[in-house]
Amino acid sequence: MVELLAPARDFIALEAALKNGANAVYLGLEGYNMRAHTNNFSLDNIKEVVERCHSQGSRIYLCTNTVMRDEDIKNLKTILPEIKSAGVDAVIASDLGVLKIAHDVGIDVHLSVQANISNQESLKLLQEMGVKRVILSRELSLHEIKKMALESPLELEIFVHGAMCLAISGRCFLSSYLYGKNANCGECLQPCRKEWKLICEDEEDNSEISLGRIEDNQFKGDCNQGFKGHLLSPQDLCMIEHIPELIEAGISSFKIEGRARPADYVATVTKTYREAIDSYENGQWKFQDRWLDELRKVYHRGFDTGFYFKNPHHTSDYNQATCTKQDIGEVVNYYSKVKAAEIRLWNPLEVGDEIIVQGPTTGSVIQIVESLQIRGNPIQKAGKNENVGLLLENKVRPGDLVYKRVKRT
Repeated sequence: MVELLAPARDFIALEAALKNGANAVYLGLEGYNMRAHTNNFSLDNIKEVVERCHSQGSRIYLCTNTVMRDEDIKNLKTILPEIKSAGVDAVIASDLGVLKIAHDVGIDVHLSVQANISNQESLKLLQEMGVKRVILSRELSLHEIKKMALESPLELEIFVHGAMCLAISGRCFLSSYLYGKNANCGECLQPCRKEWKLICEDEEDNSEISLGRIEDNQFKGDCNQGFKGHLLSPQDLCMIEHIPELIEAGISSFKIEGRARPADYVATVTKTYREAIDSYENGQWKFQDRWLDELRKVYHRGFDTGFYFKNPHHTSDYNQATCTKQDIGEVVNYYSKVKAAEIRLWNPLEVGDEIIVQGPTTGSVIQIVESLQIRGNPIQKAGKNENVGLLLENKVRPGDLVYKRVKRT
């Protein structure tokens, strides 16, 4: 059975991953991972994270995959025994020094995609060094991955969904060059996602090159007109249509990118891939268009299949999600016997709306509003500053925030 590995930036996203079918969750520790600008977990709450994951039958992997200097290694030597004691199942690392320390402590190592592993000889050497799993280079084709999996002495992990970086396996220097923020230490400011102009310096008048599409989806140049666009921003990876080929390739783990993403993103993507994987493993595979519809509701830059079948060839503007979230209220109470919640509204809500309820213990609950009541009377629509009751199959908690999904126009 292939592992579905989901990201978590906080406890809300963690619960969203666990409650929507993740077999394992990966997260960052403050100061030691590739997402320094988003929420991360501290050493103080790692034990609680482990308990939540293990109680629901899921594994927990901790990212320690930044560039490591001597001071970082010194600190890591101090905290890795605590991480091991807390019950973390593995650390994700790219530095050889971290690999050695983890091996000495007795904690499993998954070698990060940052190491850019792309051949059998590397896998054999890493086995000798005590690595348990390798997250393969993003630049490998599915054909190459199949060949590696046939003879691999280690577990193999690949990305199946989420943002793709312009640089080889994410090892980019553009943020460091422009802003002094090192992407390889988790500080990337994502200059690749901005609009850029391309200048043709070989022309006497330094004309700007116009980049247009030709029939085979490649770029063509025209120095007579200017062009501004997202030249460095590839579309997001989406392999939901190719689950059978990926499973049959012999991969151990399917990874969802997104440790900077909110809980509703984690819930939606995890649930969708869980359903697709289960349908194949149950012998009932049939691609469902609604899976793509669901994935399009949350943040994305358009979808591509990365390097699995060809080179990525589309650039993307900022966000192509079909829906946005509108903050509409909070949970006042939940009545377990009747599976109903009381919600205080500060924006309108009506029957047929799709809502998201999020909280640190609740995770991210997403469902359609089937009925509404005020003081026991059924209504079709509730306005601002009203307390309204509605049925919610999953338990929610006082203080949880409520959002409405609204289609983008």
